[in-house]
Amino acid sequence: MPLDHFPGVALLCGPASRAPRGGSASAMPFQSIEPRRLYRQIADQIRGLIRSGEFPPGGRLPPERDLARQLGVSRPSVREALIALEVEGLVEVRIGSGIYVLAPNGREPGEGADAPAGPFELLRARYVIESECAALAAKSAKRPQVAAIEQALDDMEREHDEGRSPLASDRLFHMRIAEATGNGALVLVVKTLWDERTGPLYQRLEHHYDTPGLWEAAMAEHRAVLKGIAGRDPAAAKSAMQRHLNMAYKRFSKGWDALP
Repeated sequence: MPLDHFPGVALLCGPASRAPRGGSASAMPFQSIEPRRLYRQIADQIRGLIRSGEFPPGGRLPPERDLARQLGVSRPSVREALIALEVEGLVEVRIGSGIYVLAPNGREPGEGADAPAGPFELLRARYVIESECAALAAKSAKRPQVAAIEQALDDMEREHDEGRSPLASDRLFHMRIAEATGNGALVLVVKTLWDERTGPLYQRLEHHYDTPGLWEAAMAEHRAVLKGIAGRDPAAAKSAMQRHLNMAYKRFSKGWDALP
């Protein structure tokens, strides 16, 4: 098949990019293209309006639903952008009150808040990858591996009961499932996703929803995943993991104005 049948190839080897005959190609004033996540594009617009004085310090931004409508994007994308701006120290999210603009702090745009993927993208990626890991673990996990998954969940429940954050045990639970697949590439992928999941954007988003009820619901969902794996039922394990991550997406999609 000719190369120009593939999208983008003509840009590299078509007539417009060939050097003139008898001479060398002159340098063109092109700048490299950097892919930008949608949440970063939204954050850039809001930051620009804040710095231009459209939204002065102490004032409130429009409600999330209005921002989504005016920008023509989803509310989760706006939420990711607002969380990024909060991590930067430009806004403060006050549950039940609104999103307030803070005084300039001298930090560079995107400092501490840029990430390869937003929190909701991570949840969707985990939905795809980790549900398959659960199904594979149900097929191939050895008895000690099932015991290790159960131990991680027991640790989560104990830490929660003691009033401590069970996040480290939560991560271990998911990593033990990936390890039980016997596939090192999947272990690496899940580790990478969890490295992002414990980054500043996701952690700040989770902070606004972090209640005992959230962890209790999550641990009950984990228990269903474990049941499917221990019962050697790939379909049940996959379905339980999908439900867990779908519920996490829904929990973090709940409007801030609806939270106590």
